[in-house]
Amino acid sequence: MEKTQNNKAWFLVLPVLALVAFSAVIPLMTVVNYSVNDTFGNNEFFWAGIEWFDEMIHSDRLHEALGRQILFSMIILAIEVPLGIFIALNMPKKGFWASFCLVLMALPLLIPFNVVGTIWQIFGRVDIGLLGHTLAALGVDYNYVRDTVDAWFTVVIMDVWHWTSLVALLCYAGLQSIAQAYYQAAKIDQASRWKVFRYIELPKMKGVLLIAILLRFMDSFMIYTEPFVVTGGGPGNSTTFLSIDLAKMATGQFDLGPAAAFSIMYFLVILLISWVFYTVMTNMDRADTQGGK
Repeated sequence: MEKTQNNKAWFLVLPVLALVAFSAVIPLMTVVNYSVNDTFGNNEFFWAGIEWFDEMIHSDRLHEALGRQILFSMIILAIEVPLGIFIALNMPKKGFWASFCLVLMALPLLIPFNVVGTIWQIFGRVDIGLLGHTLAALGVDYNYVRDTVDAWFTVVIMDVWHWTSLVALLCYAGLQSIAQAYYQAAKIDQASRWKVFRYIELPKMKGVLLIAILLRFMDSFMIYTEPFVVTGGGPGNSTTFLSIDLAKMATGQFDLGPAAAFSIMYFLVILLISWVFYTVMTNMDRADTQGGK
């Protein structure tokens, strides 16, 4: 007996596809058009081919911004992932305090990016900011506007404050999914706290940890608003990450061709990293499924 196929569901999907095409594909095609053309305004374009891509690939400015971006992302992951795991392990598992901690951890995630930057811009000021004034009172020469190390310290601490909660909440969800039978067996075997974490909790959390690492790497690799509000990319170009450099090139200098080529390369790097993480996660799930059979 042949099954009849109902295609009416496409009527529900088509509006979503049209919206995605309008909000993503069409602007992307516009960027692609600018990346292979040169223009002097008045919608007059001159074919440039891969000239802008070649210029960006050999640009010292791009290489420096990419180096700063990778360093920032690595620092963020090195701090936020272990800290998020530690917080999740020490959060209450049930009751009123568990709900209280969950709400408390979610609060930084609800604050808009520009507000986060404004908060830390004021917080770090020596004259009126609590952090800057306290460090000055302790004799620490702290000024994120003039000193490169202070600027990096402020931007990193700001991101850790803003996004560690995401890692902690994901790890907490992974811990909550572990059956109590595992803990009971470990207690019978008199396993130490480290062994419980190493052989029970960490393997059960590796799925959510990969998701957390992927999200945090992508977010940190595309960060723009918070450091731009706090430091504006300075002092000098010390905190000019890829997104800030791209915005300066496109809107400040109005170099639309190089900026378009820059943005496409930026997009492809993010897409490649996401594909690598997705492949790793898929292979791990397949291995776990085959191992459980």
